[in-house]
Amino acid sequence: MSLLPTGPAAGRAALWLALGVPAALLGGAYIGEYVFGLWPCEMCWWQRYAHFAALGLALLALARPAMTVLVRLAGLAILIGGLIGAYHAGVEYGWWQGFTACTSEVAVGDDPLKAILDAPMVRCDQVQWDLFGISLAGYNFLISVPAALLVFVLAGRARGRAA
Repeated sequence: MSLLPTGPAAGRAALWLALGVPAALLGGAYIGEYVFGLWPCEMCWWQRYAHFAALGLALLALARPAMTVLVRLAGLAILIGGLIGAYHAGVEYGWWQGFTACTSEVAVGDDPLKAILDAPMVRCDQVQWDLFGISLAGYNFLISVPAALLVFVLAGRARGRAA
């Protein structure tokens, strides 16, 4: 006896997982950015783009329940975001060379020069925050990849392919 649902219940579970994971990860990223001042580097943005795509696809699947391919594509986008997170974590830990150039967000207002000079500079190869030695990119990998695989399994069980 399996703990995972089958049939329509598995399809709904896959959809809600494909919707919830990127929403939670993006929500956490924006809380980190705007509440705790953890500004994203270039590779952080790449991870966010994948999760934005996953969220959009899952929302479309929510509007069109018969479109199970959208749930699978959302799972693929979550997987891509997690794999980018793995690459980013490897760069942060020095396992391989990555982008080390500084990136910045500039909000141009009344004084563009002041905005440029006051913008935070963030390097992709430096960990801004970690917990138990794992960076945010590492947690993205640890959450996204298993979640994406579970989306694929549940989507398969929704069609009766898995036992």
